[in-house]
Amino acid sequence: MIAFLDGILEEKQPARVVVNVNGVGYEVFIPLSSYERLPGEGQRVRILTHDYMREDAHHLYGFATIEEKSLFELLMQTTGIGPKIALSILGGMSAREIRAAIASGDVKRLTSISGVGKKLAERMIVELKDKIGTAEAMEAEFGAEEPTPENMKARDAVLALIALGFTQENARRMVAQAAKGCDMAKATVEDILKQALRS
Repeated sequence: MIAFLDGILEEKQPARVVVNVNGVGYEVFIPLSSYERLPGEGQRVRILTHDYMREDAHHLYGFATIEEKSLFELLMQTTGIGPKIALSILGGMSAREIRAAIASGDVKRLTSISGVGKKLAERMIVELKDKIGTAEAMEAEFGAEEPTPENMKARDAVLALIALGFTQENARRMVAQAAKGCDMAKATVEDILKQALRS
């Protein structure tokens, strides 16, 4: 499985990029949210990837952040959502807004995303709400009032661990433990996740 690509951004389009890694060009499909974060063509880039394999297809899907990748993989667990629809959803709203809409059961907000009808929005809420946890619980854990960068990173790390299959309780415990072993002000969400998975 290919977890990330580190190379030169040869081509950049809203839905796909080509990354040159040691002379090999990898075509990667991306959401619009990631496109906006990537550097210009000819620049060095590191893209997190999801390696999607089926009998009739082998595609790479890429993301600028761990939050986007984690949410993509979570969305793929919903009945009726494949990689193309998951990318479309990520392109229609920020990862945090999508999680909040699912956690609060906001069908109207989800159906504002192109390609998401009422039935699919309801299915997303039913199948993913428990994995994401309630918005109120997350805010209570990390502070609803003027969230600090450290709290936001901790919350995103918890959500990423939940997307990987950990329970909300275990994910919170792991992140709390990881916070003791790293400088939260300087650490990225990815650093926190690595520390959490080691502990």
